[in-house]
Amino acid sequence: MSPEPQDLYCAGLTSLPPPEKRRVLVTGATGYVGGRLVPELLARGYRVRAMVRAACPEYAGRWPGAEIVVADALEPDGLVRALADVHTAFYLIHSLHLGPKAFEEKDLQAAANFRAAADGSGVERIIYIGALGDVAGDLSPHLRSRAMVAEELAKGCAATTALRAALIIGSGSASYEIIRHLSERVPVMPLPWWAETRCQPISMRDTIRYLVGVLEVPESTGRTFDIGGADVLTYGSMLRICAEVLGRRLRSFRSPVSSIPLVAYVVSLLTPVPAPITMSLLRGAANEVVCREHEIRRLVPFDPLTYREAVERAVRVEKADTVRTRWADAYRPAHAGAGTLTDLAEPPRYVALRSILTTKSACSLFASVTRIGGREGWFNTNWLWRIRGAFDRAFFGVGLSRGRRSASSLRTGDAIDFWRVEELVPDRRLLLRSEMKMPGQAWLDFRIDPEGNRNRLSVQAWYEPGGVLGHVYWYVFLPFHHFIFQNLVGEISRRS
Repeated sequence: MSPEPQDLYCAGLTSLPPPEKRRVLVTGATGYVGGRLVPELLARGYRVRAMVRAACPEYAGRWPGAEIVVADALEPDGLVRALADVHTAFYLIHSLHLGPKAFEEKDLQAAANFRAAADGSGVERIIYIGALGDVAGDLSPHLRSRAMVAEELAKGCAATTALRAALIIGSGSASYEIIRHLSERVPVMPLPWWAETRCQPISMRDTIRYLVGVLEVPESTGRTFDIGGADVLTYGSMLRICAEVLGRRLRSFRSPVSSIPLVAYVVSLLTPVPAPITMSLLRGAANEVVCREHEIRRLVPFDPLTYREAVERAVRVEKADTVRTRWADAYRPAHAGAGTLTDLAEPPRYVALRSILTTKSACSLFASVTRIGGREGWFNTNWLWRIRGAFDRAFFGVGLSRGRRSASSLRTGDAIDFWRVEELVPDRRLLLRSEMKMPGQAWLDFRIDPEGNRNRLSVQAWYEPGGVLGHVYWYVFLPFHHFIFQNLVGEISRRS
């Protein structure tokens, strides 16, 4: 659903869209930044093409008026179709979810593929958002990768405008959720020496304003700009300010432990953001990320938000349950490309089914089904779900603490703890795909089927093992299925 006018970030920009209706491509449209950029461009009258990895009927309702194209930057053939007749492309792709060892190579490969396809399609402009950091210094792998992507894109024929940002603070951003959960859950914070490194965070709102602003200001073409908020702070200061906004008092002391891998692992256990992303982000904490020039403020003039204002806005949005996009929207574990349940040539080998017949309406049953997970929990036997989530997080999985984007609504592609919505048919079906660590693939299928003047509510677990260990895994957990799933369907019906 498109945002209401009062919710548009760019309503107060002094720049205006060009009179000619140019086609604009937004890559990573289902991601955190891309998902907020598309509605802004549509509201300003652009012809928007949204690039997604997989087709989904839900996108037409989310971005009415946008053209949807399926392509992956790691597969060059699809990019030719995505970039056809495009004037400007927003490049908002990254591979942080792959972790420190793999994302650099994939990021550079994706950028090279995109540059080549843009050259062949006659794209005139590319707008890219990278990372702040002194390129002449010893950058972290994440910051270095962002700089290398900018260089790769600039090799092409299209004029590349690069925006360099530090932490992006807004409801649903990974950086914000790390800071908020640490401020909320740890009353006494041990801070390593690199927590005193200076950083210039920027709000999500201001990031989108700059992205749209440079599109509409011709003078920005082919240039690089540093973008940041109103404050330059240390990471320790950001934690303390966030705690104040949340009504908490944070005490801190200098920690003798400064190992970033160890700290990142502990942080991943305390926040919804999994270890591969926290590791990549925290490795950049030793690098100062502060704007070295402010030319962007002359070209796209507005007063950026302070860090405190950005946190206060994010908290208000969370309380109102109106988070538009979240970092988890585009998180893809290594096995996510293995296909959907309907893609399988044969049904999964193992199935567990539990159901009840109820007089409750399909509408009320489905409303209860779609509230599972997150802070609401799994209605019954939550302790078992928590144990499985803790086990998954301990082995660098997403764990149970990832939660949900919204407590009251779901859409295809949303994350629910260690599951993801694969299919959603209102009042009929909710199909979840597992993203936890396991030797195989698993799905949880909720269905509501009419039987006379009543409805049958069923939950079906599908599992396709991967090797011998996959078969062992199924039989180890089989005794728990009856207890968990029978209680689950009963509790869903009771709460409807």
